[in-house]
Amino acid sequence: MALLEVSQPYDFDLSLDRFTFWGVDRANVWRDGGLHRVVDGREVRITAADGGVQVEPFDAAIEPVVRKLLGLELDLPPFLEFAQDDPVLAEAVRRFPGFRPPLAPDPFEALVSSITAQQVSLHSAFAVRSRFIDRFGIAAEHAAGFPTRERVAVATEDELTELGFSRRKAEYVLGIARVDLDFDELSTLPDDEVKARLTTLRGLGEWSADWFLARHLARPEAWPAGDLGLRKAVLAFYPETTDVRAAGVRFHPFQNLSAHYLLAALRYR
Repeated sequence: MALLEVSQPYDFDLSLDRFTFWGVDRANVWRDGGLHRVVDGREVRITAADGGVQVEPFDAAIEPVVRKLLGLELDLPPFLEFAQDDPVLAEAVRRFPGFRPPLAPDPFEALVSSITAQQVSLHSAFAVRSRFIDRFGIAAEHAAGFPTRERVAVATEDELTELGFSRRKAEYVLGIARVDLDFDELSTLPDDEVKARLTTLRGLGEWSADWFLARHLARPEAWPAGDLGLRKAVLAFYPETTDVRAAGVRFHPFQNLSAHYLLAALRYR
């Protein structure tokens, strides 16, 4: 067991509540006050601790995954200072002290999850995602590892539709698993180039590309303007807004964190 430091304040339960709010997430399982995630075939337990989180087991392979999962790549202190100049964000920061959005540790996981969530409720998306993980992932004691591209590449459309994917979404997931594209290389590219490459793939539009930038690459200026939840939040808190995408300029250069705080504020309004 090791202590992984997290800049304070940090609210462990609030930050990671997306893994229970819309249903069970088999890749990130809450149990007895801790979050379980499978990393390289080993189940890791993460629990709150003074100054950060306790991680067991912990080594050089596990540390970067946990850091990504906890959103430690997000530069929170400058955003918190920036938020004080916007009454809506200032109130959100006051209401949610210690909130740090989690990230998807794996690029394939991030893209499949975005396809799963297209045009359905997040409750439905989480249910399909969990069945997918149980079917093609490697189960541990409590959680299961998110399926690898290699495992999914040899699956069939029928196997995916049996889990609740539409025929078209099944095609999209298999296409992403089989495509000759280095997803890890995307982390070295500027935002526009990442979006350009992703949107050439069937099933990945601007919405999916924006969320990949936000929830996997932690790009500070990612602004998923096509997201229905974010649109509702912006229009609820800034009723004078006429163009949600253009409204992202007011949150520059912290569009990503602004989006997450606005979504949290709408969820608990």
